[in-house]
Formats: sequence, C-alpha cells, structure tokens
Amino acid sequence: MTTQVIVLNGGSSSGKSGIARCLQAVLPDPWLAFGCDTLVDAMPASLRTASEGIAFAPDGAVSVGPDFRTLEAAWIEGIASMARAGARVIVDEVFLGGPASQERWRKSLGELRVLWVGVRCDGAVAAGRETARGDRVAGMAASQAELVHRGVLYDMEVDTTRTESLECARAIAARVGRP
Repeated sequence: MTTQVIVLNGGSSSGKSGIARCLQAVLPDPWLAFGCDTLVDAMPASLRTASEGIAFAPDGAVSVGPDFRTLEAAWIEGIASMARAGARVIVDEVFLGGPASQERWRKSLGELRVLWVGVRCDGAVAAGRETARGDRVAGMAASQAELVHRGVLYDMEVDTTRTESLECARAIAARVGRP
C-alpha cells in the first residue's frame, strides 16, 4: 500500500514548512499540506492568548488548554478523513507532548499508511532562522529543538542544520510508497 499521509515533526523553525512545499513539488501525485500554524491561525484570536486555548510565553514556552485540545482533536480527525477520502496529506507538526502528541495522531490516522518523519535542526541554527523570520516568539526554536523528538518514533529522520529542504524532501519522497 502506498503512503497516504506524511507527518513531519520538528521544532519551530526547523524547516518543516519548506520541506512540505518541496515535497509537493517533487512527489508525482498532488499532496495537500497542513501545518499546526494552520490550526492556530484558524482559531479565534481570543484562544491565541488564553489559558483555555494556546498561549506563548515571553521565553518561547507554549502551553495549551482544553479548548485548544478540543479543536485540535477535530482538526486531526478532519485531516484523517481527507486522507481516507483519497487525498494525500502532508502534516507539518510540533509534538510538544512528545509521544502523547504522536499517539493522538496515530489514533486518528488508524489504518492509514503513514510515513513518520523527524525533522531535526540544531537549536542555534533554528534560533537564527526564528530571528530572521520575525514572526515567532524568541526562544521557541531553541526550546523545541530536542523536546519535540523525545520518545517519538520515526520511520526516518532528516536534519536541516546543513541540508537544504529540497534535498530532505527528495530523501522523504524516496521512502513514500515503500513498506
């Protein structure tokens, strides 16, 4: 069976979004790409600063509350439903809860063929990208660089510290469809 979902997990500014765009360019079939930023951007502004939703501390720490978890569960189920309906999907995620975050996805994706990819990047390099982007809370990239990978199991890993997104995407594309 061919891969139906590619889950890219990595810290903020690790290069997941760039890899997702490159995957869309190099994979032979059309793939939809959704990121955790898509979910956060879709939420009402009131949930982007509240303890019930998602909050970003001045040091880059991220905390999520029950309203966020409810909406996240619906979003994950929606993505799984799209894949079950025939769409190929790339997910750009940040597993702040490590294995518990991965388990939420595993449960929803169920029988779908998933390629789990760890996207690593040296914390200092990711922090430099974070500063250059200017749209992130300073400190998120460094604090998430290793945290999001603890206890998470992957089919493969890529490292964007010194490797371009296109090269990473080509490596991932080579694994799509392989058992």
